[in-house]
Amino acid sequence: MSRIEEALKKAAHKRQMPASEGGERPAPSPAFSRTAQPSQRVDVLLEVDPLEIENVLIATAREEKTVVVEEYNKLRSAIIALTKGDKAMNTLLVTSTASQEGKSMTSLNLAISLAKEHDHTVLLVDADLRRPSLHRYLGIKPEVGLVHCLRDQLPLEKALIKTGIGKLVVLPAGEAIKDPLDMLSSNQMKDIVRELKERYSDRYVIFDTPPALPFADAGVLSGMVDSTLFVVREGVANRDDLLKTLADFKDHNLLGIVYNDAHAFMKKQDYYYY
Repeated sequence: MSRIEEALKKAAHKRQMPASEGGERPAPSPAFSRTAQPSQRVDVLLEVDPLEIENVLIATAREEKTVVVEEYNKLRSAIIALTKGDKAMNTLLVTSTASQEGKSMTSLNLAISLAKEHDHTVLLVDADLRRPSLHRYLGIKPEVGLVHCLRDQLPLEKALIKTGIGKLVVLPAGEAIKDPLDMLSSNQMKDIVRELKERYSDRYVIFDTPPALPFADAGVLSGMVDSTLFVVREGVANRDDLLKTLADFKDHNLLGIVYNDAHAFMKKQDYYYY
């Protein structure tokens, strides 16, 4: 048997293995029915077994009430307070100045925290088409995603994935794109954002995007959503770059900043248990 045949056989065997034994977990079935009532939608979202999250940084996916989970719950409460009102402000973009500041992990933990709350369903969109990562953190391997909706006119319903974690649904990127700016700034993307926003008024839609300083993607998408949340990781972006980036977003309803991986807080966190 050639090396290629051996590799193909090994890959096929791995796909058939349970995730707990090292196999790849296939994407769960698509979510949502356009005509379903709110109570029916929640029932449908809870039909699947919850994804088994192995990444310890996705703290909100577990049942333990740690200090980190409580901090994300505080963030959830702040987001709800800042976005409630007569006008629905249910679309939120999460970005950062530079890479490696924890925006994707913040997006995931915030989305899960919101999805476990009784009043809301949540759709998390991987709009980082340059380097999509949400599917890897969740341990799934979707075959289609946002790219296919934009490029191939795939219906949204075909790409949405219910996770079984609270009332969380994910729209994965589908595949990486070298230069997605034209795709993200298209009228079709505007239509998708509008449809996601207006389809269900009780649903938060969170967009995870590339960092804002090196790429224009987040700036383009921020003009399509209701508000923006910035993630700043201690010791990563320098002060001048941060101030410049924040100034670029001053007209896009900047809700606030998540100060991530703060060393002073982590050293004191044991004192917060009781």
